[in-house]
Amino acid sequence: MIAEYASRLIQIIPFFLKGLLMTVVVSGISLVLSTALGFILGILRTGRSRLVSRSIGLYVDVMRGTPFVVQIFIVFFILPEWGLQLDALPAAILALTAMTSAFICEVVAGGIRAVPKGQWEAAAASGLNKFQQLKLVILPQAMRTILPPLVGQYVLMIKDSSVVSVIGVTELTRVGWQTVVRIPEGLMVFTLVGVLYFVICYPLIRLSNSLEQRLSQESVRL
Repeated sequence: MIAEYASRLIQIIPFFLKGLLMTVVVSGISLVLSTALGFILGILRTGRSRLVSRSIGLYVDVMRGTPFVVQIFIVFFILPEWGLQLDALPAAILALTAMTSAFICEVVAGGIRAVPKGQWEAAAASGLNKFQQLKLVILPQAMRTILPPLVGQYVLMIKDSSVVSVIGVTELTRVGWQTVVRIPEGLMVFTLVGVLYFVICYPLIRLSNSLEQRLSQESVRL
């Protein structure tokens, strides 16, 4: 029995590796885009314009307060009715980027707000403009607060990428469902799915824990 299961497992591994590759592609592209967008929104969120800050805050609340599966259905099924037709892969990346950027926005905004106001005043007194203040003084300090939860958010995004299987993206979870149809050993199949997700996420979890410990040690020294 064990030999039979092992034989079947070896046969399905290539299919899972293809699904794993698709998960990495979707997550990787979404990670880059959501990080860039999240930083921009986070910086604007802490700006002086109340209208901009509140508008971004509304966007963040909507994205954080609604299920991701609903968001991806809107992108894939509702947007085409408004003239924006997307295939499954671009729709998945757009939905993941929109959702993750909202969380990253709050992480970035929180890190910027954690920098003492005196640092802004010192930077302004040095003759730096707003952009230079952010780039040279504020963001380098804020990154110490931003990095640990940012990496943790990446882990959550990778796990949330499993939801894109509902619109037909053949990533890791969808490969698992397709395999269960042919091979009835569901426990074996989804154990393999879980292991492969763990392989992707564990290095990021370790990185997040390491950054948190380093930050705590530096805070104690200060």
